[in-house]
Amino acid sequence: MKLWAKILIAIALGVITGFILGPTAALLKPIGTLFLNALNMLIVPLVFSSIILGITSTPDTKKLGRVGGLTLLLYTVTTLIALVLGISVSSWLQLGKELHLTTATAIVAKELPSIAELFIGFVPRNPITAFAEGNILQIIVFGTLFGYCLNYIGEKAKPLIQCFDAIANAMFHMTSLVMKISPYGVFALMAWATGSFGLEVLLPVFKFLLSYYAACIAFAIVVFGGMLFFMAKLSPLPFFKGMTEAIATAASTCSSSASLPANIQCATENLGISKSLANFVLPLGCTLNMNGSALFQAMSALFIAQAYGIELSFQHLIIMSATVVLATLGTASIPGAGLIMLSIVFNSLGIPLEGLAILASIDRLRDMATTTLNITGDAVCAVYVAKREGELNEELYYSQVKESQVEQTVTISSQTQA
Repeated sequence: MKLWAKILIAIALGVITGFILGPTAALLKPIGTLFLNALNMLIVPLVFSSIILGITSTPDTKKLGRVGGLTLLLYTVTTLIALVLGISVSSWLQLGKELHLTTATAIVAKELPSIAELFIGFVPRNPITAFAEGNILQIIVFGTLFGYCLNYIGEKAKPLIQCFDAIANAMFHMTSLVMKISPYGVFALMAWATGSFGLEVLLPVFKFLLSYYAACIAFAIVVFGGMLFFMAKLSPLPFFKGMTEAIATAASTCSSSASLPANIQCATENLGISKSLANFVLPLGCTLNMNGSALFQAMSALFIAQAYGIELSFQHLIIMSATVVLATLGTASIPGAGLIMLSIVFNSLGIPLEGLAILASIDRLRDMATTTLNITGDAVCAVYVAKREGELNEELYYSQVKESQVEQTVTISSQTQA
């Protein structure tokens, strides 16, 4: 049985177990925490070595600038589309007006840094501190500069490049080992989440959760499917099938960073993206491309504003959009970071922070869709860039569908013979 099938079964069994055990399912949480720790262990060395390999394997600086610029443009455009969709859905449904908020514990907002402070924060004062703190954005900046300098010094850098190549290969092998135990960690995490929250906690905001899931699905089909079909001239079906394991990992871990190893693995082994391009584009997207997060921030801000009877003007929506983009850049791609981002957005608009409490009750289930959309957007952009740069193995890309057709043919033949 394939790994993605095991993960999906583990998710289903975890939900059932959580409903049966209730709060007692929290006893299983240490198993899930152990799995998350194993994934987090991979992130820093994998991102750093992948970025360096992605740059050093592309010594053409013009191509490197072209790929980086196109990637950032795609990430920016898709994030803005997600914001517009979130605003449109919440404005159309007006679900917040059906909600009557009660007093709740406020979550202290994190102060939004100025634009100057944000850009200053891109460059680490001490790279070792950035590694120790797991600051992915600073690691990417340092790794990009380091890789560029290795390209610049030429032959002298080859031994070091080979060293990073060995580190990256070792990390990919370690990723495969960790992924083998993923069904057990996923089962424990889902059992704990279901047992802790339960459906009765979701009832006050059940319509909002459903509308958010529907918006995520619509975004994936229309925007991602449209990018693949109209821009990359590729069928979307092989993409979504090839991403199944990464999507299942994202839904269970609720962490773009923790899902990065699985995302890179699916991109290179299933979708046919070259390793050098995947190693450059996907870590960048893990930090900068948050389509699901942007969609959630926009929908949540309008949802709670409607619940309090606050009218948001067009200027407020512009401020909210700018805040979401900046907050997304400055927030770690880990579980629970969504509420920190949302507190920043609420604070910038004057929305009472008490509204965060009711959204916190569904945060885990919401984060499943958010993270899935985030990592899927990274991979879609990587496929498009790879197609433009001639670094996409289309035969491997379409093999995902051909395998399914072969399996169906074998099954039908077996049934006919029987």
